Amino acid sequence: MKCSPVTRQRWQRFRRHRRGWVSLWLFIFLFGLSLVAELISNDRPIVVFYNGSYHFPLLVSYPEKHFGGDFDTETDYRDPFIHDRLTANGNWLLFPPNPHRYDSINGQLTMPAPSPPTSENWLGTDDRGRDVLARLIYGFRLSVLFALGLTAIAVAIGMVAGAIQGYFGGRTDLYLQRFMEIWGSLPELYLLIIFSSLFEPNLWLLVLLLSLFGWMSLADYVRAELLRARQLTYAKAARALGVSHTMIILRHLLPNTLTPVITFLPFRISGAVLSLTSLDFLGLGVPPSTPSLGELLRQGKANIEAWWLSLTTFIVLSLLLLLLNFIGEALRDAMDPQQE
Repeated sequence: MKCSPVTRQRWQRFRRHRRGWVSLWLFIFLFGLSLVAELISNDRPIVVFYNGSYHFPLLVSYPEKHFGGDFDTETDYRDPFIHDRLTANGNWLLFPPNPHRYDSINGQLTMPAPSPPTSENWLGTDDRGRDVLARLIYGFRLSVLFALGLTAIAVAIGMVAGAIQGYFGGRTDLYLQRFMEIWGSLPELYLLIIFSSLFEPNLWLLVLLLSLFGWMSLADYVRAELLRARQLTYAKAARALGVSHTMIILRHLLPNTLTPVITFLPFRISGAVLSLTSLDFLGLGVPPSTPSLGELLRQGKANIEAWWLSLTTFIVLSLLLLLLNFIGEALRDAMDPQQE
């Protein structure tokens, strides 16, 4: 499918925006690494060669008796006894670069948790003895996936609501505007507090609640674009030819409203990341066992002397938000109509 000349010009302008272009590839690289976090940070080996056969603990759960242990429970590959059996008589195992998962507790600490960075825990441990680097990697993935999902839902609802308002206008627009004013006046934070007391906080509940309010700002932009576009000649000609309202909106009007939608996408993603981090910091987000940047910041606040908790989380969060903002700036400049 060939791109239009305008689209090609916008793409070339985006590529010439060096800071935004580099930020895009760096974000893709970091997000790609986080998607395979199990291969980077895990307390299970990637491959185990034992008694002449290969085993893959990342895919299959093996009982301890399978490797000569005494129990039917899942193997603890960091247990000294099991480790000695898996490295003797020609046996071997390959751990990920960081041999810790986000929920694995280091029981061999030589000092109370939270413990500072060591050769075993490169960024130290949190107040429960869990590896900070592992929780940062998994927390980065959770934050980005949450932000992408929340943004996708908000964009879909906002485009539908804005398209209905802008295309039909009149009383439809008036009633929906009054509904949005009433809906937008609801105290979002209070609702989150109420729901968190009624239900056990989880990621899906947060996505549902935040998506109920995140669509309204985008709907205003889409509404304004369709109010203008529906009066153009091609839209009137389509209506005169008997084209259905749905087809006119989807094929003729909405594609011409994508400029503000695409431009604001990185900023909306960064806003969703901040929302999740803030809720987790306040204790209204995901459960404490879930790897989260906000939960690490809350631990850093409770343990001021453990500087590695706050500093490393601040660096990761700042880098993520900077990359998204630089990408948003590049998109805004590339799609600026004054440069066309």
